[in-house]
Order: sequence, then C-alpha cells, then structure tokens
Amino acid sequence: MRKHISLFSTFALMLALLLSACAAPAAAPADSGSGDSAAAPTEAPAAAAASSDDVFTYWGGLIFSDAANQMLVDRVTQWGEERGVKTEVVMINQNETVQRVSAAIEAGAMPDALDVGRGFMLLLTQQDQLEPIDDLYNEIGDAVGGWLPAADEATSPDRYGGHRYGIPFSLGGNVLYRRVDVLEPAGFTEAPQTWNELYEMAKAAQNPPENYGMGFALSNVGDGNLTTTMLQSWGGRVADDEGANCTLDSQEVRDFLTWITTAYDEGLFPPGATTWDGAGDNVAYQSGNAVFIANPGSVYLYMRDEDPDLGNSTKYSALPAGPAMRIAPVDANVRVIPKSSGDMDLAKDLLKYLADPEFMKEYYYNAIYGPAAAGYQDAPIFTEGPVHVGLLDLALNGTFGAFPDVDNAAFAEYQTNFLTPRMIQRVVVDGLSVDDAVAETQQACQDIYDKYK
Repeated sequence: MRKHISLFSTFALMLALLLSACAAPAAAPADSGSGDSAAAPTEAPAAAAASSDDVFTYWGGLIFSDAANQMLVDRVTQWGEERGVKTEVVMINQNETVQRVSAAIEAGAMPDALDVGRGFMLLLTQQDQLEPIDDLYNEIGDAVGGWLPAADEATSPDRYGGHRYGIPFSLGGNVLYRRVDVLEPAGFTEAPQTWNELYEMAKAAQNPPENYGMGFALSNVGDGNLTTTMLQSWGGRVADDEGANCTLDSQEVRDFLTWITTAYDEGLFPPGATTWDGAGDNVAYQSGNAVFIANPGSVYLYMRDEDPDLGNSTKYSALPAGPAMRIAPVDANVRVIPKSSGDMDLAKDLLKYLADPEFMKEYYYNAIYGPAAAGYQDAPIFTEGPVHVGLLDLALNGTFGAFPDVDNAAFAEYQTNFLTPRMIQRVVVDGLSVDDAVAETQQACQDIYDKYK
C-alpha cells in the first residue's frame, strides 16, 4: 500500500531536535576567506561585551558552497574576537530551518540572530517572534548605498504590521541550466522559450538511464516550489486577488498538473525526483544525469571550481514561459533578531558588521545570490560570472515574491508546506486522479488561508 503524504501546518511544532548535532564548523585561519582586507571593523556597541560565561549564537543558512559557508563562520568569529564575545556559529540546512526554529521556539532556545528566507520571516512576525529593527535597516541601508527595490519591497513595513524585521543580504532566484552537448546533437541550439518547448526538447534529447530531460525537484524541499512558479505560468493561482480564498480548483491548475504528471509518466524525470533532498537537482546535473535544471548558482560554482568540462557544456537562460505568462521570481534572504536574543545591541552590531560592502562583494564571489543593495552590485562577479550576471538581472528586473498571487502569510505558509509538489506526488506516487489531487490540495490550501482571515 502506498504511504499517504500528509498535508500539515508549518507551525506544527516538531519533535525536539538535538541542536548539538549541527555544531559549528571549526573557525579557519584569518586568510581562509574573509581576510583582513574584507572590511574595516565597525564601531563596537556602547553596551558592554557579553560576560565570559555567555555565548553569542548565530544560525547561518547553509548553502552549496563550502567557501561561502566558511566565510560566514569566519566573519562572525572575527567579529566576536574583536568585541571580546564568545561566539558559536551553527550552519543550518535551509530546508530544515522551519523545523529547527519551531523546535527552538518550543524549547526556549532560539539563537541570538539568524538567517531566514523572507517568507519565513513573515510567518515568524505573525508569531511575534522577531525584534523590529527599523532604525538598523535605515542605518545599514545608508552604509550600503541604498537597498535595491526588490530588497526594500521584501521588508516593507506594509507587509509586516508597520515595521522592518530583516536586513536583506541577498536577492535570488532560479536560472535555467541546459546541457548543450546533449541538446545540440539533437538539433536544439537555442534556449527553450516555453515550458512546452522544454518538454519537447527534453523528451527528444534525453537518453535514460544515462540522462533524463527534466532535473526538477518534485519533493518537499525549497527547490520543489519551482512547481508553483510553473503552475502560475499556466495561469493558475494559489488564491484570489484579495489573497483570502484559495483558487487551486481551476482548469488552469488541472492543465498544469496534467502536463507535469504526463512528463513524469513518460520518464522525463530522474528516478527519485519526488523524494530528493535539497541537493537532488545539483547531484543530478553534476553527475551528468539531467539535461535541464533550475538553480541559483551553486551548480555553476561547482563547475567553475571542480568540473570546467561540464561548465563548458552548459548554457544559461531565463525560466521559460507557460501558456499564460513568463514568471521569473526573485526573493530575499534576510538576517533577523529574535525577541529572545540575549543582547540586542550586540546582535544589531553583528548585522552591521556582516553587511559591510567589501565583505559582501567577496562573499558573493563564492555564494549563489544576487545583490541586495546598490553598494554590492559592482562586485566583479556580477560582470564576470555567467550565472551571476543573470542573478544581477533577476535582482533588478525579476517578478517579486508571490506574483501574480498576493504576497501574504498564507501564501508563505502554502509554500513552506510544499503543497504544489505534494499535489504532484499525490498523482504520480499515490495514484490519485488529477481531479482528486486538486480537490484535496484546494481544501488543504483553504484551511491555511482561513487561519489568516
């Protein structure tokens, strides 16, 4: 019997996790990434440094770049040494942030500051977990040449009850990768302009089990939410124009679901795509097992440093259009301070220290993001790196957040529950009909939206 895939609430508190299992990596020597040249230290806060028995804990968002991860660890460690503060940096897999934070809230063990996605920040403000930082946002904004419009929109007080709660450190989204060494011999020399074109190219060019055309996650991870973007490009909507009632029960959603489940049934997705973790698409492409993937920049960084032959066989383009529109979502990652932070002045000082333009420009070279501020966008990587050129364009010109849906807490919870990939799984794994899967997901979606009325 197939196991039923439950549709659960994001803020259902998880079983307590052993936080010590994700101990911080050891600090590297000063010349390992951040270096003395990264930035002049900011002025120490007026408040006295933490006592010798106190530890300032920072949770960073783990990305697919060891160099970028280590730079963040080193930077926080350097700040602590300069301030006379003991620090602990815990790097959290971003697909586990919701579970880890939920458990920490329940246990009263939140860090002093942390990285989160903008959608999760919205949910945390709904739970009254975050400290408003309006003045800090303005102070850092002045120091970094002003926030880019999408970053400013991502943290707008209009979205969060009149306050700013996060300091943006990146704007990002997906770029389409394609294997030209596979596609061109099959007669496809240009990037697909529509998802239907991509389907035809993938079907004609793939050669299972050596490679599969569509290396897109259909699993319960952030990458799987690309399917919501696809759904919207078909003209489907998660909710109505008021952002109050779920509207998944539509012909456009049925058409999309029929399209993607047909592609799955025809063998265009690699085996295991419905259960991949956050690295699934990376591994599929890097191992030569996928013809197309959508990825921010981590696979590019891997090819640049580890597999230049695969890099030379790869080209990049914007996400294709659906029958209704082309959507190129851009969203922000932010640094936030929980209300439970042991020292607000130290937390705010660290966020200023991390926002330094010289450090951030070096960080972007090793990271998978576009810039969040005008003072970051002249980093050399945004003119030299083929994916980072696209990420800069996305940061400046992409469609923000939930567009065309209303960007509210209900949509954020829909996404953090991965309801679109779960709907697909109900058809291709559990054998439901398209109509039944849509009806079930419509109800689960409406239950979420009803919570916010």
